[in-house]
Amino acid sequence: MGFSCRTFLIARDDTLWRLSSTKLDRMLRDPAGHYLPDFAGQRARMASVVVELVARNPMRVVRNTFFILTFDAEGRIDPSKFEKQQFALAESVFAPVFAVFADESNQTVVDATSRFIAQGGQWVPSRALARVIDQTALGQRQCRHL
Repeated sequence: MGFSCRTFLIARDDTLWRLSSTKLDRMLRDPAGHYLPDFAGQRARMASVVVELVARNPMRVVRNTFFILTFDAEGRIDPSKFEKQQFALAESVFAPVFAVFADESNQTVVDATSRFIAQGGQWVPSRALARVIDQTALGQRQCRHL
């Protein structure tokens, strides 16, 4: 048994494009050298799907996360914006744990900066699109690779 992470970019017309982890990493590390002209000037939806593997065959979807990637006019990702969204998302997950230990009895203003940054980088698919994403991640549907 094992796990595999499958990443997809979703075009405006809901077409799924498989994006390898290696390509995404290169796009984040070297945006000038690794870009996607087809997504130039867009805020593209991205789905990251963790799939359970048994004997190297996909069995079930374990987890889905949905992000927004912002591309500039040439199709480059802004890595700092993506990183800020990812850190804000992680912070929003851990904030309730840290709040238990914080003394905020005198605080009248709540700092929601991270929450708003994280929300700006997320999206929720329709049921139909979520089903297509899951089926594609499990190999039940085909999609093009970037």
